[in-house]
Amino acid sequence: MDAFYVSVELTRRPELRGKPVVVGGTGRRGVVAAASYEARSFGVFSAMPSSRAQQLCPQAVFLSGDHGLYAEVSERVMAVFHSVTPFVEPLSLDEAFLDVSGARRSHGDGQTIAAHIRSTIWEQEGLTCSVGIAPNKFLAKLGSEQAKPKASPTGPVFGRGIFEVSPGEELDFLHPLPVRSLWGVGKQTGARLSSLGIETIADLAAVPLHHLTNSIGVASGQHLHALANGIDDRPVEPDRETKSISHEETFAHDITNAGQLDTELVRQCDAVAQRLRDNNLVARTATLKVRYGDFTTFTRRLTAPQPFSSAPDLLRLGRELLGALDTTPGVRLLGIGVANLGEDTGHQLSLDLDGEGSGESDSVTASLIDDVRAKFGASAIGPASATVDGELRVKRRGEQQWGPNASRPPDSDPDTGVSPAK
Repeated sequence: MDAFYVSVELTRRPELRGKPVVVGGTGRRGVVAAASYEARSFGVFSAMPSSRAQQLCPQAVFLSGDHGLYAEVSERVMAVFHSVTPFVEPLSLDEAFLDVSGARRSHGDGQTIAAHIRSTIWEQEGLTCSVGIAPNKFLAKLGSEQAKPKASPTGPVFGRGIFEVSPGEELDFLHPLPVRSLWGVGKQTGARLSSLGIETIADLAAVPLHHLTNSIGVASGQHLHALANGIDDRPVEPDRETKSISHEETFAHDITNAGQLDTELVRQCDAVAQRLRDNNLVARTATLKVRYGDFTTFTRRLTAPQPFSSAPDLLRLGRELLGALDTTPGVRLLGIGVANLGEDTGHQLSLDLDGEGSGESDSVTASLIDDVRAKFGASAIGPASATVDGELRVKRRGEQQWGPNASRPPDSDPDTGVSPAK
């Protein structure tokens, strides 16, 4: 999808079209999640600190983001993909691999399928996407990037929309590209390769494998050598299991108060446990992440004797982990997650009629909470400590995913926290 988060926002804020728009955390510790192509022309890109983006583009309109809305739109977009083929491997909310080798008889060749997908998403959602067609996943990914719109000082330049790398033409397409286009070539690896005189993918492909592995290691050398020669044998995996679920937040100010930290932990455990049950999963391991103001980060894990899916069960583990850490220096970021997941097949009932220590009362309560939220909404019921100024504020998936927001200006939109565009 093209600038997905921003594009979704523009469907409900059409008056912002043509303006530099940024989605992300609007506070001093926020980061950019997505930028419109107008904003990108000023050098604003995803993962950039929001403060830097504001310096580069003071006239940009900043939106705090709505992960719930993006997830809803993503679900509908993925349904379009599944209408073509069951072999869909999502990479994120806005990107997926499709194996259409078995769909060509009913839907046509790659170009026809790509055009159908793009037109359907445009008609249904008012959004654009870019499609790469190739014999393997790696080349298809690079093809989709070639098909995308580009930012320019005079405004967005429309891309091809569809870019195909035909069999037999893989190396003609691949070799002129910079070596940083390869998966696995980050800043450090790129600098190492540059010191060896390797600037393009063709340069890399020309290096004998044993020289490459001696320079950057066996695993990296073999991986990059294969990609440089257009080799990627990985299949599209439509049924990848969820390996973990987590929620973490960066706070606008370091938290030193133990009671306030516990409140944040309660709210996060409620959110993670809800997602567990929504996916009919149970967990065995809780993971706590704490980052101090100096960016020192600790991660701790604890495995329970029995699988769990309720917030109180997770909270007991989280409190034990948090209690073992010194939080007096001030906590910049707090996160709780679960791993060792499995399908929820029920649990053996205990003879303890009170359910004390068995987790049964927690499970029953969780089931009742799910029923209430399903009928009246996520904010209808939740932990008492999640009440702020008399209002229940439960954590939502993706909330503050891009850092804390700035205090809402008096004249801002109450739903988005954004001041009117000037």
